[in-house]
Amino acid sequence: MGASLPALLRRPAILWSALAAALIAAVAAVLLVIPDDSGDPDYLDASLPIDERVDDLLGRMTIEEKVGQMTQAAVGAVDPYPGDIAELGIGSLLNGGSDALRSTPEEWAAMIDGYQRRALDSRLGIPLMYGIDAVHGNPAVPGATVFPHNIGLGAAHDPDLAGRAAAVTAAETRAAGIHWTFAPCVCVARDSRWGRTYESYGEDPGPAFEYAGPVVQGFQGEDLAANTSVLATAKHFVGDGGTAYGTSTTEEYLLDQGVTTLTEEELRSIHLAPFEAAIDAGVGSVMVSYSSTDLGDGPLKAHADEYLLTDVLKGELGFDGFVVSDWQGVDQISADYAESVRTAINAGIDMVMVPFEYQDFITTLLTEVDEGRVSEDRIDDAVSRILTQKFALGLFEHPLADTAGAGDVGSPEHREVAREAAAASQVLLRNDGDLLPLSGDESIYVAGSGADALGRQLGGWSGSWQGSVEAVNEGTTILAGIEEVAPDAAVTYSERATEPVEGADVGIVVVAEDPYAEGVGDAGAGEHDMLVSEEDAAAIETVCGAVDCAVIVVSGRPIEIEPHLTEVDALVAAWLPGSEGTGVADPLFGLTPYDGRLPVSWPRLVADEPLNVGDEGYDPLFPYGFGLQTA
Repeated sequence: MGASLPALLRRPAILWSALAAALIAAVAAVLLVIPDDSGDPDYLDASLPIDERVDDLLGRMTIEEKVGQMTQAAVGAVDPYPGDIAELGIGSLLNGGSDALRSTPEEWAAMIDGYQRRALDSRLGIPLMYGIDAVHGNPAVPGATVFPHNIGLGAAHDPDLAGRAAAVTAAETRAAGIHWTFAPCVCVARDSRWGRTYESYGEDPGPAFEYAGPVVQGFQGEDLAANTSVLATAKHFVGDGGTAYGTSTTEEYLLDQGVTTLTEEELRSIHLAPFEAAIDAGVGSVMVSYSSTDLGDGPLKAHADEYLLTDVLKGELGFDGFVVSDWQGVDQISADYAESVRTAINAGIDMVMVPFEYQDFITTLLTEVDEGRVSEDRIDDAVSRILTQKFALGLFEHPLADTAGAGDVGSPEHREVAREAAAASQVLLRNDGDLLPLSGDESIYVAGSGADALGRQLGGWSGSWQGSVEAVNEGTTILAGIEEVAPDAAVTYSERATEPVEGADVGIVVVAEDPYAEGVGDAGAGEHDMLVSEEDAAAIETVCGAVDCAVIVVSGRPIEIEPHLTEVDALVAAWLPGSEGTGVADPLFGLTPYDGRLPVSWPRLVADEPLNVGDEGYDPLFPYGFGLQTA
């Protein structure tokens, strides 16, 4: 046992001198090995290479701080516990499709800065990244410019234009204080019944391969730290567009989160190729697919696939960014949550979009490391990848939002790019008697559910996950675009064609799907069936039975239109054109030519799906690549 305090006090003075000398010597020895931290640590030195800064910071972090960096929580989940951001060292927040929106870019920035300040109060002051699904513009910011969804950009066959659209999206997103977009989707849609078909550039890997590079470069810019750049995400790795009907792991979804069964060669030539292009362009993150892949040994969840995530993506393709899971995607691996977490991290996932029970995730992963089932080397690799992108984004030097570009959100210059993209995406499928383009001085009767419905032309991922008919965004409807582009035309509008048609020179019927997104939009899963609605069918019959007419289809995929074409003179696929309805009107009146081409095969019947160019017995209504041109 040690000596008591009274006994020590009774010892001779010489002993006290010896103790004092020993203490001084010990302190001196310690000072010889403790580095001088009076200046800023190396990771805060912006003049050093990023890899040196990462190594320095990683060496200072506890395992708890490392696991925190691998955690992405929904902003709504941390709202009741804001102190968790610093206490747990949470690495990222995201705005889910149902989280609250803000009214202006400045309000967005102020909200995110509030969370950021909490992150900066952590022991090491590691800033967080804030992510959002800005997939065709950033419609979560009211007044933002909204571009055509990817299927329309694919129809435009203009990768440079898609890159310019991404650059505008990046500038408007970063101006709101948001650092990271979950785009581009480089999936190859092989069955148009899939509710995410509009997120694809088409059924062939060629367009996705050509677009991936320019779009990634548009988002990330020449300098990722610039206030006009955001971190891009290539998604969903890999094969999500090839899932088979009825194989979903979620009962109500018929295609989404299903199984893609194919050979290794098919996987590489169809689904993997676009990711190679994105990686070559320097994409900073890759998101994993909900789907499973069956290469002959049975289906395996992509979130659990070490071969694809580590051996192929990080090894063979040389991807040096970080891999993020999809929303609660890790949870689907196993009924045993610890097994799910262990399997996902060991497979190669670096950041987990939890998004709600983040405390449980952190505790679970720490236990897995402590028990030796996940190595600290794997943790260090994941965190190094995440920190590398944070340094590249300039967050350590400028963690708070730069809203200097807020005034450009939705500017005329930005909307002009969206109008150009909408016009270029229009595909002319029929033009009997050269009805189009119109002269602009006719008496025009306009009908249909898509003519004056901004929400329908925006589609899903517009202000909310599934979108809504009553749009929260600003923009110009197709009807307003017609009136703007052809001011000399006498326009009569009747959505259901209940007003008399007599006296009109020409009719325009704009049929439309209601907005939808993944899962809910799978044809057959609910209200979305790829059929013309009864109301729109009646409008076609009424208007086209009375006058020469054009039908414009606003949709995220081909719909079953052939039964309604008997009296139709012109047919246009407008896809989901975004906020600028004037772009739909431009080629309609000859301001720009029709030059779009089908990025997917257009079936005669929904039951013909899956239908892809090269299939045996291929017999579409309109083939892949088809599109009439006008001067």
